[in-house]
This record gives sequence, structure tokens and C-alpha cells, in this order.
Amino acid sequence: MRPRRLGEFGRIREFFAPLAGRGALGLTDDAALLDCPPGCQLVVTVDQAVEGVHYLAEDRPDLVAKKLLRRNLSDLAAMGATPHSYLVTTALPATRGDDWVERFAKGLAEDQHRYGIALLGGDSTSTPGPASLTLTAIGHVPTGREIRRSGAQPGDRIWVSGTIGDAFIGLKLLRGEVRRLPNEHRASLAARFRLPEPRTELGPRLAGIAHAMIDVSDGLLADLAHICKTSGVAATVELARVPLSPAARAAVMADPPLHPLLATGGDDYELVFAAAPEADGEITGLSQSLGLPIAKIGLVEAGAGVRLIGDLGREIALERAGWRHF
Repeated sequence: MRPRRLGEFGRIREFFAPLAGRGALGLTDDAALLDCPPGCQLVVTVDQAVEGVHYLAEDRPDLVAKKLLRRNLSDLAAMGATPHSYLVTTALPATRGDDWVERFAKGLAEDQHRYGIALLGGDSTSTPGPASLTLTAIGHVPTGREIRRSGAQPGDRIWVSGTIGDAFIGLKLLRGEVRRLPNEHRASLAARFRLPEPRTELGPRLAGIAHAMIDVSDGLLADLAHICKTSGVAATVELARVPLSPAARAAVMADPPLHPLLATGGDDYELVFAAAPEADGEITGLSQSLGLPIAKIGLVEAGAGVRLIGDLGREIALERAGWRHF
């Protein structure tokens, strides 16, 4: 039996129109209508995922869709915003069949339900190169309550949610670069690379607590450096305090030189933020109420740059602080 070929508009009608929110007008018009909640500002972010760069060619389409969406939701969380809606653009090889698009849309549908958001529109085209997917996410935050990168102050403590380095090791596993790990650890690490957990509950609740915040996408040290540069400060991170999962700890035990690299790997999509020492108790309470570990890992100081220190306060030299495309 020959595979069905719905074409561009057939795919929109069949797979994406059922995801459309109220302002999307059934995806029958060229643009959507969007209401902003009273007393709020819109927060807008966009991310691209290129096959072979941000995800592997063999990754399941539904997981590709979820990772694309969740990366953007993480950006919203980093500004303390509540997610509302999104737009998605696909540039796919002409050989990519309707079944791939159907499974991609299914992944979006599942996460729409999970995060309480809806599709507003987008675009689709073909490409001779690798697949390229772009998603724009829209959220809202009470006016004046957004959390920027520019508010860190000397004396602030540095905190990070969840665990760091799992996705970095997970990608190495999927590429066959790590072998000496039990199967249960291998599965959890690969899952962290393929399906991040954006901290959408934590982000908005840090408004009024965090002086500055960013999500960890390019690497803990690299992203913290963005806060430092924008705020005009320096930071010191203690490697021993950077939180690791049991699977990551097992990987470090098998390969100790891997340990400092976990602070540079990226794709964690945790939140790293600076807050005054007086907020320690509030942050600990927030961690307990959300059931989410939040670890104090360092200190904001006068100066510039980010230092990673190990045993006896010695600085650890690294070739790079995180991922860069260019």
C-alpha cells in the first residue's frame, strides 16, 4: 500500500488544526488573535532544533516535538513567566512522510495538555537539507515582576534546580562514547537528553526572590557567565556542590575526569539564579513544597567572569565553559 500524501494544507488540517487554541481561528487565517491578561506583560521566546545538531536523526518524532516545546518553556520559566501558547514552523525534507508529522503533532498534543497551552499557528516548508524546526513560545508575567539576567549583586548566593550533567552524559551514551554503566543508569541519562523537564512551576514562584535567573541550555558555567556579564559581576562555583543524579555519579566514578565537564555540557534546562542570603529559608521552603531539589552552589562577587573551584579552593581550568554554535 502506498503511503498517504496529505500535502501541506492537508497536514495542517489533519494534524495541527486540532491543536489550535481559541485565538488561532482554526488555523484558517494568516495570523492569530491574542489577549494579554490584565496587569501582565507578554513574554516571547523562540528556539530552533536542527536534526543532527539539537536531536538525533533516529529520535522519535513525538520526543523531538516535546523537546522543542520544552526548551522554549524553559526560557519562559527563566523569566518567571507562565506559558500560554506557541507557534511552530517546520522545514522538512520532501521524503519525510505524513506518519512522521502525525507523530510529531501527537507529541505536541500531549505536552499541550500537560502544560496547559495551545497552538496559535506557524508555517511549513520543504528543505533539501536536514530537518529544521522552529518554535515560538508566548507567556505572561505580572508587569514589573519579570526576572532578568541583570540583577545579580555581590554577596548573592547562586542556586540551581534539579541535577546537572545528565543530558551531557546521555548524549555521549547515545553516540557510543560511554560504555561502563548499568542499564538502568543508561536509560535515565538518555531520557534526560531526549526529554528535558522545564521548571515551569518554579520559575514564576521565584519572582521577588531571585535577583537574576537563566536556564541552563549551553552549560551551567556558560549560562551563569551570561548573568555575570549582564549584571557586571563575577561568580565562583564549587564543583562539589553542583548537584548530580545517582546515574551521573556512577558515570563520574567510572571516569573521574568527566566530573568538571558536567558543568559545561548543556541541555540540562534547569534554572540557575542569584538571590540574597536572606532568601535562603524561602528557597529551601520552595524546594520542599515543589518536591524539587534546589542546591546552593556558589557565590556572586565583585569583578568579572566565572570560576569553578575544586578541592582546597583550587580553580579548575577548562577549555570551554559550554556549548557554542560558532
